[in-house]
Amino acid sequence: MDTPTAPTPTSHYFTSLRTRLHYLDWGNSAAPLLVLVHGGFDHGRSWDWTARALSKDYHVIVPDLRGHGDSGWCNDGGYAMHHYIYDLAQLIALQGRDPVTIVGHSLGGSISLRYAGLFPEKVAKLVAIEGLGMAPAIVQQQQAKSPPERWLNWIEERRASASKPHRPYPTIEAAIGRMRERNEFLSLEQSLHLTIHGTNRNEDGSYSWKFDPYLKTAPPHGSLDEQLPEFWSQITCPVLLCLGLDSWASNPMKDGRAAHFTDARLVEFADAGHWLHHDQFEKFIEELRAFL
Repeated sequence: MDTPTAPTPTSHYFTSLRTRLHYLDWGNSAAPLLVLVHGGFDHGRSWDWTARALSKDYHVIVPDLRGHGDSGWCNDGGYAMHHYIYDLAQLIALQGRDPVTIVGHSLGGSISLRYAGLFPEKVAKLVAIEGLGMAPAIVQQQQAKSPPERWLNWIEERRASASKPHRPYPTIEAAIGRMRERNEFLSLEQSLHLTIHGTNRNEDGSYSWKFDPYLKTAPPHGSLDEQLPEFWSQITCPVLLCLGLDSWASNPMKDGRAAHFTDARLVEFADAGHWLHHDQFEKFIEELRAFL
């Protein structure tokens, strides 16, 4: 008897706000819809392990956010939160299947939580991996800056990004080394996979990251994290909040943010940083399956 092959995704594109965006479809279209949303400076193939584990029970869709992976870049280099939310709403609408289950990491979690607050009837369950945005203390620091100060900071940062394009890596091994510097918990296999799918080969043979360098400069009006509780309070589905104990992220139970949710609980992961779904994959899948 032939050994069953592991499921693999197919690539698809759709248009949102005049931008060509890419997503992966893991098949099993008759199953409930599950959308996995990656974080900033990441890409959809970072969810491969999770998607493969859940593809027998769900129709898994994985977008590349605009400016990331194989999706198009914004011509003006402006990546506003409302554009990301529109993109997610557009992708889900095109599937024609709701309510949907969403798992989002970091920026992807923040996008997903806003979406669920806007369209509570369209979301069955939601998992946010350190996706609550900045800690309250950081939000207060941002609010202390005057609007002109924020705009001036943005102009300076944008000019710096324009003068410093992606640093190329002479070999794929060098890029993998940089990936492992960013997250010491990653195995060599994980680092290789994330780097291969996260880089492009340049004309001179070097490698550069796929994400748009302008992503490093947030719009001057910011993502308005101080408004987030208004979105969270509108969410009606169960929410699972995930926190790595070795991460820089603030604990939402201790800082008061979790209190804004109607139905939310927190799971903490030991020996895991911000990318806890990579750092403690087996534990993450166990908790994810139990929640779903």
